[in-house]
Amino acid sequence: MGSLGISESICTSLGGVFLSELNAGLQAHLVVTWVIIQVHYLNLTEDFNKILLSGHLQTAFCVAGDFTKVDEILYERTLLSIPDGGTLGLDFTPRTQDLELPPETPIVVVLHGLSGGSHESYVRSILSQVCASPANGGLGYRAVVVNFRGCAGVPLTSPQFYSAGHTEDIRIALSYIQKTYPRARLTGLGFSLGANVLVRYLGEEGEKSRLDAGCALGCPWNLVDNSKNLEGSFFYRNVYSRAMGGNLLKLLSRHLKTLAKLPPSRLTPHIPKAFSLRSPTLKQVDAHLTIIAGGHSPPFPFPSPDEYYEWARSDTHVGMVRVPLLAINAADDPIVRTLPVEAALESKCVVLAVTPKGGHLGWFEGGSPFRRTRPPPRWIRKPVSEWIQGTCEVLNSRREVSSEWVEDENGFTVEREKRHIGFRVHTLHETVIGTADEAQGGLQGL
Repeated sequence: MGSLGISESICTSLGGVFLSELNAGLQAHLVVTWVIIQVHYLNLTEDFNKILLSGHLQTAFCVAGDFTKVDEILYERTLLSIPDGGTLGLDFTPRTQDLELPPETPIVVVLHGLSGGSHESYVRSILSQVCASPANGGLGYRAVVVNFRGCAGVPLTSPQFYSAGHTEDIRIALSYIQKTYPRARLTGLGFSLGANVLVRYLGEEGEKSRLDAGCALGCPWNLVDNSKNLEGSFFYRNVYSRAMGGNLLKLLSRHLKTLAKLPPSRLTPHIPKAFSLRSPTLKQVDAHLTIIAGGHSPPFPFPSPDEYYEWARSDTHVGMVRVPLLAINAADDPIVRTLPVEAALESKCVVLAVTPKGGHLGWFEGGSPFRRTRPPPRWIRKPVSEWIQGTCEVLNSRREVSSEWVEDENGFTVEREKRHIGFRVHTLHETVIGTADEAQGGLQGL
């Protein structure tokens, strides 16, 4: 069964019975069975890279590898202005000028990692497979990467940033996507920080989720334990934590001129303090940036990073997820140390698969990491692509999440029942080259 795709595997296990004839509980058990068999099968037959043997090397290659010549993608960017003054960047692929897809074509909604964006190699690795035409071996789906505020060239137009726990921006993005493509099935795909946001959103929304399914890769789950690991060891603190903290500051530095033109806010006095720090750790940057401006008030600002980490953890939301969710983590991930195994086992909708190797968002297979034009492929693209196809084409459809949109007095399109969820299209059809912002620094996008 392991060599079959998820759609064929599930139907084969039922003797040809379609999942639309089964209840949600049985569907979930069949999906669990498929994942256990499929992931185990791939681990036995597909060797991880023999040079990138450790989780540290797998993670480092995400940064050091040259991925600019592979998985090239052109996006079509839509900038959304939102009521609090912020801006979101939605990168769609394929571009409408390249290929016109039917309106019911499934859409993969992608949430990237810390300080990343649509250019990240791990994003393109999967989308190049999912969005390629069936004639070229792909699924022929549409995808949209939701670039967080200030990321990947999206302007930072308000003193609010983003964080691992703030889910309101994804609600706004999904509202726009569903209004634009009301007949399309939506599947969420999150990486690292974006996976944490995805899991929290699915848990908060439950059966009202606009996403019909989800896939979380390298989700940090318990930010409290991860922070203790990153800050408690000399190696982790000086290699991983300082690299991620530096990337956040580098991202913020791109927007200093814009921020200086905005009215004073609770973030204003913390900006010079953050930049006065010498090689700050992630926790130090969070203390002056994320806990202050990582989301709406309340709950922001937080008194301390530890209280923010406790609030932002996603492992507490696993039991509330009501749509199929596949989560994949690597046992040798140096950044993610605690997994919600018991919560996943108790859930009827969540599958947690743990690979023995892969690092943080690595999962590189055979091939030489020294070949500039052809870096090792990622194992993860196969099971993720099959999961996406299965949830879009085989699993029973849920009831419609109905919405009615109206225009408010400020020109924002808002949901009639949730008027704080609104958007105004600022820019349409700007072409974005997927590899343009690749390799911007240590642990960029993780």
